[in-house]
Amino acid sequence: MWPPPASSPGETVRSGPHVYDPAGPAGSLHVRAAQVLEDNWTGASTVPSRRLYPHQWSWDSAFIAIGLRHISPLRAQTELETLLDAQWADGRIPHIVFNPSVPLDAYFPSPDFWRSSTAGRAAGAPRTVQTSGIVQPPVHALAAWLVHRSDPGLSRARGFLARVHPRLAAWHRYLLHRRDLGGGGLASVVHPWEQGMDNSPAWDAPLSRVTPAPARSFRRADLDHGAPEDRPTDLDYGRYVRLAADYRDGGYRDGAAARYRDGTEGRSSAGGGAFAVEDPAFNALLIASEHALARIARELGATGTARHARAERLTAALVDRLWDPAEGLFLCRDVCDGSLIPERSVSGLIPLLAPTLPRDIVAALVRTLRGPHFGLSGATRLVPSYDLLGEAFDPHRYWRGPAWFNTGWLVERGLRAHGDGASADGLREALLTTADATDFAEYVDPYTGEACGALGFSWTAALTLDLLHERPGHGVSPAGIGTFDRSEK
Repeated sequence: MWPPPASSPGETVRSGPHVYDPAGPAGSLHVRAAQVLEDNWTGASTVPSRRLYPHQWSWDSAFIAIGLRHISPLRAQTELETLLDAQWADGRIPHIVFNPSVPLDAYFPSPDFWRSSTAGRAAGAPRTVQTSGIVQPPVHALAAWLVHRSDPGLSRARGFLARVHPRLAAWHRYLLHRRDLGGGGLASVVHPWEQGMDNSPAWDAPLSRVTPAPARSFRRADLDHGAPEDRPTDLDYGRYVRLAADYRDGGYRDGAAARYRDGTEGRSSAGGGAFAVEDPAFNALLIASEHALARIARELGATGTARHARAERLTAALVDRLWDPAEGLFLCRDVCDGSLIPERSVSGLIPLLAPTLPRDIVAALVRTLRGPHFGLSGATRLVPSYDLLGEAFDPHRYWRGPAWFNTGWLVERGLRAHGDGASADGLREALLTTADATDFAEYVDPYTGEACGALGFSWTAALTLDLLHERPGHGVSPAGIGTFDRSEK
């Protein structure tokens, strides 16, 4: 059990059975969710899962901090500070920060694969900590703002926002400048792991260009802890390894020249441009975090006008480049050939987070969410990660169909921000009921709610805490007032 951190002004830390619990009983959902986060705490950060994911993951830590703020704002701040301490000089926040006490064979790819301190030297990788060289979705400024709002007195006393603001600004500059590989104003991902939905069918076509690494060149530690039939295939994993190795061997440089299928020259990355995709969820989270960063700047005495304007430009680019009115959904764009990828995934619904998304697009997204492809409040309890009618749909195979709690939370936030409180309340109740019944599973069958993956999963527990601290029918939670609200600038 983690030791409670030293108290600071305004802090009300409790641990173990004394953790804050409005419902009271020792076995309540509040206490059990808090216990998961205690069990997965390492002293400075929280692992997603002790056995399957024994290091610190970037977007996991952002979601974890959003939940931790309700039981220990200090620990939530520490979670984000630990992650930002591993930021590279070029601004990127790596998707994994490795714990040196964990054996190398406990997770693959391990630090000796990424070689961050040597291969990443030109990009400014830190010397004192080992990390991966790729990134994950930019939830961090949003998380930092919500953590600040949970205890402004503590945050100001510790100078939390003043310390994280320049790092978050550098992170956004990296994405907006180094990763605008398509030249249309959106950030691109150069590896499926960067988008977070690792083996989504949306990646199948771009990945088909990648020659897989030989199976003998790596050993998959994930199969030691998860059912092979639920995990990415060996072929897909070989392609992931090849992409990551090529990016590493290129010094983690972004924006190298690549020749597209039509023979023209363009900007891409990852050792010749085999994979570069503009993803709607990744960019929607960047929009939400730009709005949050504007509020952070204003809290620090600066104007947030430029940040809000940038978020509006990103929203316009998102609609222009990724919206498909015929599908009623945002789609991914393959930067290497310029085409939209005709696969429906939950990523295409997450732009509901954008507070100034046109109302006709919001209405179309809600119809798609409730329709036969996602079936919310009809065929499914939770939002599936992929099209229920798609050829590649599998209710148990990782991101090819199962429902995940972080994407459900994001859709719930978006529905609530755009005034659809009834749908948001229904999804909130389903998320809480399922988390309770599955012991905070990593992901679940969207039809039955059957637990899949790891149990006691940190972001499931953290986002359960966040939903428990929100009163149904009362808009965005008090600590998040204004974050997704179109009326506040």
